[in-house]
Amino acid sequence: MTSIFNDEGKNMACTVIEAGPCVVTQVRTREKDGYEALQLAFGEMKEKRGSKALNGHFKKAGTTPKQKVVEFTNYDINKFKAGDEIKVDVFTNIQFVDVVGISKGKGFQGVVRRHGFGGVGENTHGQHDRLRAPGSVGASSFPSRVFKGLRMAGHMGNERVKKTNLQVLKIMPENNIIIVKGSVPGANGSYLIIQE
Repeated sequence: MTSIFNDEGKNMACTVIEAGPCVVTQVRTREKDGYEALQLAFGEMKEKRGSKALNGHFKKAGTTPKQKVVEFTNYDINKFKAGDEIKVDVFTNIQFVDVVGISKGKGFQGVVRRHGFGGVGENTHGQHDRLRAPGSVGASSFPSRVFKGLRMAGHMGNERVKKTNLQVLKIMPENNIIIVKGSVPGANGSYLIIQE
């Protein structure tokens, strides 16, 4: 994240995203595939890193191997063919976008960090070293089990997150950069999907 000044001189927190150029690697049609979609690829990759099938797929589209391949269903497929490039200027007249990414993985975390439990607090009620414990989790003889969905310790992060209605602050077509207001999911350098 970084920050820029708007026209009124207000400092706004924002994220700089490299959004292109994306290459059309395949056009899915209803007659052949059963649905309409546009398959886009981004990020250079060495040919030896990909399988023969993947390298053949990119060669058929007339492009070099790419790292990330995603399908979009909200495009007019009649305007594009395999090998075309889509650049950041497709967002020129758009004010808000949705950004999808994989959040940072936090590993196995307890209930205080994962769900914001308060813990026991002070060393009262006979507590010795259980200040961040979850406390009681189950009922007595009825229902004699722990209900599904109870908030407990466990794996945190590393999941698909969608942030909606992020304001587009600036587009720099010469560098294929889009600047959106606020934060986006994922670590620096991770891949994102930007949707209208």
